Amino acid sequence: MKRGKLIIFSAPSGAGKTTIVKRLMEENPQLAFSVTATTRKKREHEVDGKDYYFISPGEFKKKIENGEFLEWEEVYKGQYYGTLKQEVERLLSEGKHVVFDVDVKGALNLKKIFGKDALAIFVMPPSLEELKRRLENRKTETEETLKKRISKAEYELTFAPEFDVIILNDDLEKAVAEAKKYIEQHINKE
Repeated sequence: MKRGKLIIFSAPSGAGKTTIVKRLMEENPQLAFSVTATTRKKREHEVDGKDYYFISPGEFKKKIENGEFLEWEEVYKGQYYGTLKQEVERLLSEGKHVVFDVDVKGALNLKKIFGKDALAIFVMPPSLEELKRRLENRKTETEETLKKRISKAEYELTFAPEFDVIILNDDLEKAVAEAKKYIEQHINKE
């Protein structure tokens, strides 16, 4: 069985990467999602083990000490996110192409680890104003968390040039089609 490849998506919160990833996953059974571990609180609609592995900060730190993460990051103060080695190895051994939805630093760390086997895609929002509007429409942010996310987005946008591909998400259908094209090229490349 041919070993799978890696497709890494990153973007500021609200840029639409999760929506794009979900669409790609629905349409291509060869793709498998790498579920990220996090210490943040579970949102109402989220499912443990499907959207994230929700674990305590103590458990997360124990996994760091045991070397169980490929990469991890304290994305917001006290909120850790990480990619579990065991999760990725399991999916690759099944011949699946592993899809990641991670922050920019995690994405670039994964790209360093896996080199040419990984395709790093940055999803670019049309503008910071549109990003703010999308975050406000979610109705999950306080004024304070919204400011934090916008400030973080400005910082994350500076990393876009370090990715293999930048996809502008000003039209969802176009962005999904573009992502599909790049993924097919990556998977078919020797």
